[in-house]
Amino acid sequence: MSRLPLRLAAAVTAFVAAPMAAHAAFLGDREVARVNSFGGSCVRCELSGRNLEGARIVGANFSGAVLVGANLRGARVQASIFSGADLTRADLSDAQASGASFHRAVMPQAVLRDVAIQGGMFVEADLTRANLSDAALQGAEFSRANLSGANLRGAQLQGARLTRVEAAGAVFNDASLVGAHLAGGRFARASFRDAQLAGATLTGADFAGADFRDASLSRSQIGGVDFSKTKGLTQEQLDEACGDGRTRTPAGLTVKACGGAMRLIVRTPRPPPPPRAPPPPRYADAER
Repeated sequence: MSRLPLRLAAAVTAFVAAPMAAHAAFLGDREVARVNSFGGSCVRCELSGRNLEGARIVGANFSGAVLVGANLRGARVQASIFSGADLTRADLSDAQASGASFHRAVMPQAVLRDVAIQGGMFVEADLTRANLSDAALQGAEFSRANLSGANLRGAQLQGARLTRVEAAGAVFNDASLVGAHLAGGRFARASFRDAQLAGATLTGADFAGADFRDASLSRSQIGGVDFSKTKGLTQEQLDEACGDGRTRTPAGLTVKACGGAMRLIVRTPRPPPPPRAPPPPRYADAER
């Protein structure tokens, strides 16, 4: 484990020790305080299995940190970096984040159910078999991420970028992908049942064996897409989209050519400017 800066290490230690302190609610006449707000550098530090539930993390750098199986349920994260961090099986359910970066983070089987992440960066992240059901990820950047077998049922992905992702077997049922960019992605055997793909760009993506039953393709661009081996596509769905001479459809179905550039503006909320980091707690014994 790398050496943590003294004050951040003290804050994290005090935070994860809080459950033990909870058995003694009072110390004399003073209530035992729970430290749940910290920032600073924690590069490559070891926090596997730690309980950080409800933590407020502001301006922190967890690049390369190991948080395997860590509990971050309900955490509030602002302007913090988790690039290259190992969050395998970590639980971030109900967490809220603004301006957080998970670039190249290792997150297989991580739980991000019901998270709300504004301006999230997941470029080249490994989210294999992760649970992102009902997550609010409008405008998130997933380019070249691995979403194989991931659960994105009911996720809000309006305007998100999923270009060149690996998403074989992923589940997008009931998800909103309005105005999303899926160009060049690999979605073999993925499920888009009842998904909203209005105005989405699917150009050049691979959908072999994908299920589009009751999905909306209104104003979507499907140029160069091979739909010949997909499931559940109907002529009515294809009539709402447009393609080109390279678009391949299931037997007996056709698609009209795009008559001109289509433009769908999806306004996603801009993340607020990051607040100033709170002053680190003082630990008299640690500073001596």
